[in-house]
Amino acid sequence: MSLITSKVNNSVLIALTITASIVLSPVSIAGTVQGSTHTIKMSSFNLNSQKWQNRVLLLFAPSVDNQNYQQQMQVFNQHQNDFKDRDLVLVQVLATDKSYANGQLIDESSVANLRNRFGVERENFRVILIGKDGGVKRQETTPVQATAIFEQIDAMPMRQQEMQER
Repeated sequence: MSLITSKVNNSVLIALTITASIVLSPVSIAGTVQGSTHTIKMSSFNLNSQKWQNRVLLLFAPSVDNQNYQQQMQVFNQHQNDFKDRDLVLVQVLATDKSYANGQLIDESSVANLRNRFGVERENFRVILIGKDGGVKRQETTPVQATAIFEQIDAMPMRQQEMQER
């Protein structure tokens, strides 16, 4: 293979990788918010775009100061690799603070849509697991152990197949 062909192949691989990462991203850029010193990227989150790609764990809470929220996030933060292994996207839906999907800021419109879709009031705490098929697999009104969620996911037929393939 010539040097030119090799460079062209590498360029194509890089372009495909970048394109795939943009297309498969769990969020899409919807706009920006001007900060006092820098611009913060704001994204929309569409639950339907996750179907057959990712499982989604919705964490609803009034604020970051909510005791249930703090307890739940402490548990989840200890299991980030387990989230990746299970194609699990964590969406923090907060009433009075910024909301995030896998650490990326999401807009208020997306937050309102999620609250309306699942009927969760601003003052309520809720954990909802959404399967790759888009169906609700679990709902909790109190903090839940990450291992309980992982065991439930691992028992799903699609996850069983994923574990055999990986």
